[in-house]
Amino acid sequence: MSKSLDIIIRALEPDDYLDLATIFSGPNVLDGSLHVPFPAQDVWRRRVENPDTETPRLVATIDAMVVGVISLEIGEGRRRHAGDLELAVRDDYQGRGIGAALMAAIIDLAENWLGLSRLEIVVFTDNTPAITLYKRFDFAVEGTLRNYAYRGGKLVDAYTMARLAPALA
Repeated sequence: MSKSLDIIIRALEPDDYLDLATIFSGPNVLDGSLHVPFPAQDVWRRRVENPDTETPRLVATIDAMVVGVISLEIGEGRRRHAGDLELAVRDDYQGRGIGAALMAAIIDLAENWLGLSRLEIVVFTDNTPAITLYKRFDFAVEGTLRNYAYRGGKLVDAYTMARLAPALA
């Protein structure tokens, strides 16, 4: 029997940049994101020190170490009801409930505190664990983006997925 993890969800803080650099250097995270290999730690420091205050960013920590991150970019104007999500979990912590904890927290924030009625996420079509997680939180595939991004020497497809707040579903 595996020991349950004591996952703490909190806001991203400036001192978290080294942990973010570690998260986004993992091969699984790189394959599932639009980030490129080998970013300098200073790139992450600048991103964390100068955040967009309109974009909530939450992290999951275990023993004070950041092992996952999720951001919510809120739409503008006539898209103010919608938010775009980006989620990453450190390679060696994937499949242990961190992504689910982050998704639950950001959905609660988006729907119950910010009044958003639509959440969107883009995921590569071969990222089965992520797709399974998103479907668990009532995200549905809305379309396929063919040749969406360059990865590992070739163009790959991605799905657009969305969740409508239960009152509107």
